Amino acid sequence: MANIKENRNKDGQLISFRFRVSDGYGVDGKQRFQSMTWKVPHGMTEKQAVKAAEKAAMEFEDQVQNGLAGSQRSLKLADFVPMYLDIKKGSLSPRIHFEYERTLNDVILPALGHIKLSELRSAHVQAFVNQLQGDVRRKKDGTIDENNPKLSPATIRRKLTVLQSVLTQAVKLGLISQNPADSKRLTLPKVTTPKIEIFSKQAAAKMLECLEDEPLQFQVLIQLAIMSGCRCGELCALKFSDFDYETCKLTVERSAYKLKGQPIAIKPPKDYEVRTITLNPHCIELVKLLQAEKRREAQRLGTAWKGSDWVFTQADGEIINPQTPTVQFSKFLARHGLEHKKFHALRHSSATLLLYGGANIKTVQQRLGHADIVTTNKYLHAVQEADEQAANILQDMFITQKKRPEEQAEPNNIQKIG
Repeated sequence: MANIKENRNKDGQLISFRFRVSDGYGVDGKQRFQSMTWKVPHGMTEKQAVKAAEKAAMEFEDQVQNGLAGSQRSLKLADFVPMYLDIKKGSLSPRIHFEYERTLNDVILPALGHIKLSELRSAHVQAFVNQLQGDVRRKKDGTIDENNPKLSPATIRRKLTVLQSVLTQAVKLGLISQNPADSKRLTLPKVTTPKIEIFSKQAAAKMLECLEDEPLQFQVLIQLAIMSGCRCGELCALKFSDFDYETCKLTVERSAYKLKGQPIAIKPPKDYEVRTITLNPHCIELVKLLQAEKRREAQRLGTAWKGSDWVFTQADGEIINPQTPTVQFSKFLARHGLEHKKFHALRHSSATLLLYGGANIKTVQQRLGHADIVTTNKYLHAVQEADEQAANILQDMFITQKKRPEEQAEPNNIQKIG
């Protein structure tokens, strides 16, 4: 029970209350206390002040018991963020950590950084979300994107996710008792689930046919992307030593990434899922040809060759920039008049075509390196859509053939000449 003591001025007017609450015992065995002063708001009667002070004392006692009193009460969101980023270095991938740090510094802290963690409420977070809904989308040069002037609901949700992560960590550390950014407490813009972008079986076949006119390295890159389902960063970090030519196996154990202003770096695969994938003999033969080509190029360049067994390289043998495949793939599709899709669509297509061909979903999960099969389940919807489209095609063919004899019949109302 909090001890409450009145403070009056020389005229006997009640001006404040002093709260004193037990905070357990120290290592020396002595009892510790936390104290605070609560000032009487202007215009409040003495009776009202006593009642309000009792409520404030109860709240203070609760904060002390939950470890939220003292210096921690004055900790602002901006003060806690560096601590959060340091804690998350070990659990977030370098790229995601970089994105979180940028979102915090550029978007969240300017809006909410000045507020104390203990005083941050859902109303503040809701105002922040509302503010984002009114923000404009800007290009890299700072100009407004006229085609998409407003932030999409998905973009707003991603920024909110960062704030939710920060405040969840604060709850874990006992700095706050509950997360004011919990989605259940907020009214958020509705997000439409994006459709999985895939190449149909026919489009994939056409694309692979067009590959025959491309440089060998690019052929191998696209073939492996669609046949293995590897992520772009995983492909860029492949070494020839990762392939077992006799068993047609590929081991995926690293991923390449590139942060702005920093050199290309290597990390474990997403979710730390080191995995082995079986490839078809044609893919393996292409990899062998590429390895022979790299050896010839290394001999030609001599000491200028900086390669280190990387499968996909720059001109001097250094590992390829993880952003390069996206640019090359986009140009390839345009050059051959193929429908534009993101490089990641190759991974989606690999999973969907496998499932459509009858592969077990657990097998697909293992090939793609999904830690949770729920992630793999999303491809079942794409398979269902493809099946429905196939049924419609068959129906259209049947109706067309059924109508054909009637269309060829001679109309009764046309008179023969002669």
